[in-house]
Amino acid sequence: METRTAMTRLFRFLLPLLALIAAPAHAESVKDLGTFQGVRRNQLTGYGIVVGLAGTGDDSIEYTVQGMKGVVSRFGLTLPAGVNPALKNAAAVLVTADLPAFSKPGQRLDVTVSAMGKAKSLRGGTLIMTPLRGADNEIYAMAQGNLAVGGLGVSGADGSQVSVNIPSAGRIPEGATVERAVATGFDTAPTLTFNLSEADLTTALRVADGINKTFGDRRARAMDAVSVAIDATPGAEERILMMGMIENIEITPADAPARVIVNARTGTVVINGAVKIHPAAVAHGKLTVSVNESPRVVQPAPFSQGQTAVEQSSNISIDEQKKPMVNFKGGASLADIVKAVNAIGASPADMVAILEALKQAGAMKAELVVL
Repeated sequence: METRTAMTRLFRFLLPLLALIAAPAHAESVKDLGTFQGVRRNQLTGYGIVVGLAGTGDDSIEYTVQGMKGVVSRFGLTLPAGVNPALKNAAAVLVTADLPAFSKPGQRLDVTVSAMGKAKSLRGGTLIMTPLRGADNEIYAMAQGNLAVGGLGVSGADGSQVSVNIPSAGRIPEGATVERAVATGFDTAPTLTFNLSEADLTTALRVADGINKTFGDRRARAMDAVSVAIDATPGAEERILMMGMIENIEITPADAPARVIVNARTGTVVINGAVKIHPAAVAHGKLTVSVNESPRVVQPAPFSQGQTAVEQSSNISIDEQKKPMVNFKGGASLADIVKAVNAIGASPADMVAILEALKQAGAMKAELVVL
């Protein structure tokens, strides 16, 4: 017990000092590089009914009627058999929310409400008490409240419609109350695991080395390109203190690999600073072939008993733009690439073709990602 108390006091003493340590150039906090395993958000989903709409609801859709029957049955009301009410003032909706890590019963969550059926607008509606369930089908929160809808939809008698944004979805700020906490198990697991957001062996090794230097032992070890395992004593208090210290450790992540991102649909090309070009020469030209058809109607002479005919007239022209060849010297940087491409007047689509050709020629040692 005395050893545990001493460790707790040491963590509390080192935590504020760690935040004052000067960071090296281009260093980033460990908490910006990833998260601890098990300490994450959980998605919640529920099915509910929105009432109070000004005639913009689902009308007589069957699942809306069933949902309304379930709502009124809570108050001892039963709709007669065979009755199908026109519920134009109600709409069936899906309710979604994110449950943050360590959320406790009684805390409030923001929820998003989206129409499922033919509801034209949820403006002015009120969500009736809706249970929100997790992936295990257990109820973790209850949602209810008035919707804030940023969209607007208006329709006329002649069928004309005007919509601004999306009126069939809205939000309820702090519209849900947490009813159950999610057990993360971080305080009982044999080890803590820190997972990087992007897989990189060098960064994982540097995170483990930074943790070991901070605590002066060998408690951290890189398991792969994503996970760093950290030995920790059991107990929530000690682990929270240690996790806080680890999050504030600053390291220099590994440089990003050379990568060229090409969006073939929009013609967008993004090149990071690690891309280098080996010696290469690029010639880019544009050949335009135009074919203009000018048909001419030919009328026969009077009383010649001839027939009106169409005489075809075609004009073919070829326009070839001649542009100089660009020489890329060895080790050309991103700035050199952009300057050369602008010099030859290449469009984004042409630039994609040039980069692909450089890749095939072996002059560009970078990963080419086509979206």
